[in-house]
Amino acid sequence: MSDEEWQVIKPLMPWPAWLQGNGGRPEKYCRRLIMDAIRYVADNGIKWRNPPTDFLVPWRTVHATFTRWWQDGDLYALHNDLREQVRIADGREPEPSAGIIDSQSLRAAETVAAGSRGYDAAKKVQGTKRHVIVDTLGLLLVVIVTAAGVQDRDGAKPTLERLRDWYERITLIWADSAYAGKLVTWAKKHLRLTVEIVKRSDDVSGFVVQPRRWVVERTLSWISQRRRCVRDYERLSEHHEAMVLWAMIIPMGRRLARSASPKPT
Repeated sequence: MSDEEWQVIKPLMPWPAWLQGNGGRPEKYCRRLIMDAIRYVADNGIKWRNPPTDFLVPWRTVHATFTRWWQDGDLYALHNDLREQVRIADGREPEPSAGIIDSQSLRAAETVAAGSRGYDAAKKVQGTKRHVIVDTLGLLLVVIVTAAGVQDRDGAKPTLERLRDWYERITLIWADSAYAGKLVTWAKKHLRLTVEIVKRSDDVSGFVVQPRRWVVERTLSWISQRRRCVRDYERLSEHHEAMVLWAMIIPMGRRLARSASPKPT
């Protein structure tokens, strides 16, 4: 993480409990080192027990911090604050009014629990599936991980419910034909969300960029650039959701650091 990136992220970091008088000892290791170690795991796909010796932080400390920030909601807070800053820098409102939903099936490693995996017959993938909703810039709003055998329409329900709980301003969701049918009526009736299906034209063949749908496809490619997210290695599905958030924090921090750095004359 560059110095410019750290200056963007540092004010958004979770506040230590001992500074608020809630007990506990002062932190022993620099938070920048811990964040660099977590980002290294997400970016390079290494095991928690095998970090480079350059970090000088025990792996147990790094993993414990990763787990604590996820369980306390601090990771989502950091991610959402970065997303709002990126939207503001792009001239948008902090909270979006529309989104795009899609899913991606992943092969599961042997570390994934048997109860968390399934078989996606359409993609011929044995593993898990992540359901994501992004805004019109491709920035992540919601991610939920299920077994790969869960249909897109079934996985979309808890994903849309979480979206409605967190973002009251959103009223429109674009989706592909896999989400057509009863889900559209259910979302309109129970969540006050309009799910608009973007259908592929029957007159074309081969790969064609579809309006609105290409945005979420690009986001899935951003996430897959981090090696820890190419496959599912996490025993807990919640931890894979956390890795997806880290995969989005990295490019957002770099984007804000580039916009904040002075332009060469």
